[in-house]
Amino acid sequence: MRATATVLVYSDDSSTREQVRLAAGRRPAADVPPVEFLECATMPAVLKALERGGVDVCVLDGEAVPAGGMGVCRQIKDEIFHCPPVLLLIGRPQDAWLATWSRADAAVTLPVDPVEFADSLAALLRRRLSVEA
Repeated sequence: MRATATVLVYSDDSSTREQVRLAAGRRPAADVPPVEFLECATMPAVLKALERGGVDVCVLDGEAVPAGGMGVCRQIKDEIFHCPPVLLLIGRPQDAWLATWSRADAAVTLPVDPVEFADSLAALLRRRLSVEA
């Protein structure tokens, strides 16, 4: 198992980024490595981080402004070679179809439910790390 996994968290709202960090904890599941967070408050920061590489999973806030996480997700899925899996934070369960449109790999609603979020994040980490193996 790798020493750590890198999770990019995009939201213009620092409290949303904090919810994500607290919900994931240091390790979202016993069978995945501890996570390190790379926080981004703007879309250009997300693109720059992804171009550098080393990101295992992206968590994108669908409610972020001015660039919402759904649009960012669709763009990175089109533009980033071997794009990491994306966990999209959506405002309401009815927005799940938009998460599908954006090509997100998973979606959870805001406010973040710690158990649901950790389970979804761990599943995406497992998938990403098994592809690398």
